[in-house]
Amino acid sequence: MVKLTQLRPLLGRLSPMLGPAPGDEKERNRFRADSEPWRKLYATVQWKRLRLRIFLRDLFSCQHCGKIISDTSKLIAHHKKPHHGDVVLFWDEGNIETVCIPCHDGPIKAKERAQPHA
Repeated sequence: MVKLTQLRPLLGRLSPMLGPAPGDEKERNRFRADSEPWRKLYATVQWKRLRLRIFLRDLFSCQHCGKIISDTSKLIAHHKKPHHGDVVLFWDEGNIETVCIPCHDGPIKAKERAQPHA
């Protein structure tokens, strides 16, 4: 019979079955990159250029609340219709809008989560 004290060192080495543990952002991002390979598109030079073009087109203003934000690290180039790896939809400038982080992480994400994943 194995004692609990002998199992403790082994428990830390077991990989989670449902994904990364809450609060482990680095592991969560690694899990998402492995399960959704299209996420690598966000690291390309083409995406970074397109993102800046969208910010310029929208005059650095959030399309939801109207705030003008000059710090691009506080802006998100948001896909209005989720692309889920469809490269045509991913690169479609008409499908991308500028939003601030509070709008993106609040009402936009809540709306997306309420919709069924197609």
